[in-house]
Amino acid sequence: MHEGLSQAGYGRRWAVTFGVSLALEVVSIGTWDLGRWPSGPGLPTCHDHLDVLHGGRQEMAILLPDGLATPALVVDPDVLESNIERMAEASRVRGFALRPHAKAHKCAQIGDLQLQAGARGLSVATIGEAEAFARVGVDDLFIAYPVWLDVDKARRLRRLADDAALRVGVESVEGAQRLGNAVRGSARPVEVLVEVDSGSRRTGVQPHMAGEVGKAAADAGLDVVGVFTFPGHGYGHDAQARERAARDEERTLGQAAQALRDLGLDVRTVSGGSTPTVGQWRPGAVNELRPGVYVFNDATQLAIGTCGVEDLALVAAATVISVPAPDRFVLDVGSKALGSDRSSWVTGHGYLPRFPQGSITGLWEHHAVVRLPEGVRGPRLGSVVAVVPNHICTPVNLADELLVVRDRKVIDRWQVTARGANT
Repeated sequence: MHEGLSQAGYGRRWAVTFGVSLALEVVSIGTWDLGRWPSGPGLPTCHDHLDVLHGGRQEMAILLPDGLATPALVVDPDVLESNIERMAEASRVRGFALRPHAKAHKCAQIGDLQLQAGARGLSVATIGEAEAFARVGVDDLFIAYPVWLDVDKARRLRRLADDAALRVGVESVEGAQRLGNAVRGSARPVEVLVEVDSGSRRTGVQPHMAGEVGKAAADAGLDVVGVFTFPGHGYGHDAQARERAARDEERTLGQAAQALRDLGLDVRTVSGGSTPTVGQWRPGAVNELRPGVYVFNDATQLAIGTCGVEDLALVAAATVISVPAPDRFVLDVGSKALGSDRSSWVTGHGYLPRFPQGSITGLWEHHAVVRLPEGVRGPRLGSVVAVVPNHICTPVNLADELLVVRDRKVIDRWQVTARGANT
């Protein structure tokens, strides 16, 4: 937590614009302090490296180099490391193990930074992501997904289980039995967590059914170590969504964990958390958190209030290729670079730090059309503009590399290690 942040933010009022203006009251916010956050969204106040310009326009820390080939994903390493260290410290102070979700960055260097900062291991979404991180030396991985094994996936998972400490999600008796058959006799025992639906209405069993799935996994020779969930409803478009989702997680995970204990299973891990809900957690039933987006943040996190402009560590750099009207310009970044995710919190297809009142109203494969309010001066033809994606995970998965930029210079290029590893 940035101590000066909460002190400076007390009682301030800010206007944040994502195509529409929202007046947000900041009561007392410390980013990711894992305590009790305000009930509504808010924008954290400025750190020293955030420039507040005339008219309330705010600039983020990333300064784009000249001559940049676009579109490109650009990372500020200082903001990135600050985000990683702050989450690690907050988790440590409040007694949570941190197993961040690497699908947000898919990058070996960033995973290494998280592990160096104290992460217990990494979470991934697919066998392919687990394979990619195992190849670069990560040996403690949780596939936080109810993997359904076909012949090829069973073969790959068995090989992976010989090389790394592996945890896998299950949510059905049949899935548990398939997993047990696939990894029987592996060099290392495979651990299992039962997935619970805490309100997202996606995958996961109801809490009272966790025992049935856990017993099937144990009978299949698997080491059942706990339960996990994803609180996707924490992204709901109301001020209480994050708080409500966190409480739902605590309740459902606690019930599911007890269902396993009632069968004599040793519950060691109760895993929850996402970037929006992580600041709402109270120590108790849950002992592990799996946030992912926090390393970069994105337009949705900014609008919700889980980060400030100064905490945005990644942007898509795009060139202005057309200025057909004073209130409209076109960028060379489209859905093949930004992804096409929409957010109920953000109007349009991304956030423009230099033009916060603008909105990306149209997105094609290689075009983004930006509209500006009357009287707002747009960029020149050929200039390079930063775009913060609505949801960072998709653009990263579409990119070959991340450009690491400091002081307007590209100082490194990080390959997206698990790019396209979606099976």
